[in-house]
Amino acid sequence: MGLQQTLDDAVTAGRMPFVVGMTASAAGVRFQGAAGEAAPGRPAAPDTVFRIFSMTKAVGSTAAMILVDRGELDLEAPVESLLPEFARLQVLEGWDGEKPRLRAPRGKATVRQLATHTSGLEYEFWCPQMAEYLTRAGRPSILAGTLDSMNYPLMSDPGTRWGYGISIDWLGRVVEKVSGQRIDAFLRQHLFGPLGLADTDVEVRAHMAPRLAGVKARGPDGAFVDFDLAPPSGPEFYGMGHALYSTPQDYLRFLRLFLNRGTLDGARVLSEAGVERMLANHLGPLRLQKMVTAMPQVTADFDPFPGTRVTHSLGFMRNEEDIPGRRRAGSQGWAGVLNTHYWFDLSSDLAAVLMTQTLPFVEPPVMTVYDAFERAAYAA
Repeated sequence: MGLQQTLDDAVTAGRMPFVVGMTASAAGVRFQGAAGEAAPGRPAAPDTVFRIFSMTKAVGSTAAMILVDRGELDLEAPVESLLPEFARLQVLEGWDGEKPRLRAPRGKATVRQLATHTSGLEYEFWCPQMAEYLTRAGRPSILAGTLDSMNYPLMSDPGTRWGYGISIDWLGRVVEKVSGQRIDAFLRQHLFGPLGLADTDVEVRAHMAPRLAGVKARGPDGAFVDFDLAPPSGPEFYGMGHALYSTPQDYLRFLRLFLNRGTLDGARVLSEAGVERMLANHLGPLRLQKMVTAMPQVTADFDPFPGTRVTHSLGFMRNEEDIPGRRRAGSQGWAGVLNTHYWFDLSSDLAAVLMTQTLPFVEPPVMTVYDAFERAAYAA
């Protein structure tokens, strides 16, 4: 099945209300297509504006890597040496009645551990203990956008396991501290400007608003209904775990930066050595764990490529084995909670995005489309 047919079938079969898919090589766009309406009366298109949520993480990690590449940031630096407030975070061991039982971590989390999700911080969406803590302690979710919302407890000691959470929000704060710039200003100067990403921002700017997609959630009857979810506007800090809006064509340009080993259209953002360092496996003997949902209305379980070794670079999920008919070993990727997905494969000179705006995240109908789209991209 061809790429456009895959997109058309996804909407016709009710797996997605709309979808945009694009592929590219280092040299440029290979395919762009869409199906369905991103908003009433407005067809989805490569320049449709999406809430990309956790696709922000790769951008925040790249900002940190720019500083590492310049020798301004040490990956082995304890986070608290740069952000003393991080030292307040303790490991949650359980409850004594209504009081959380906390202890000091056995070791200090490093910048590298933030970038690889091994700091001990985990989201409530896949960690029932964290969900229970936020509820019982009356604490805000990171999506509140307040500085106070960053004070999640650790769920494990730093460096002992991979656990997906708010680490990149803290990493963005590290970038602010080291650079002396607010993160959105840093990104505009050092990443968005050089790459020509005019439709990627922490807020929906006036020129982007007419192209903003709607959000849908799948109801109990399987039909999609309107749903309101977006990063907080005008927060106390822009969290690099979730804060960005972008378009498929902009994000594909960002991915082509890596296919081109740190440069795009004459603008060098990272050195070739910096890209190689960033994309290496930084988990050592650890690996990604199956993410079991604690909130089924938000996300399904996620177990990428079961039976194969999946690790993490300094910005992305990294698969250590070829996936037959799909990406090659060393490929990188991730996604946003509203089912915005991407991967890039240096061995095959291929990058791709597959984007809609729906919940639950990684539900089986969506992943069926993703599988078909990726196979079609390699067949092409």
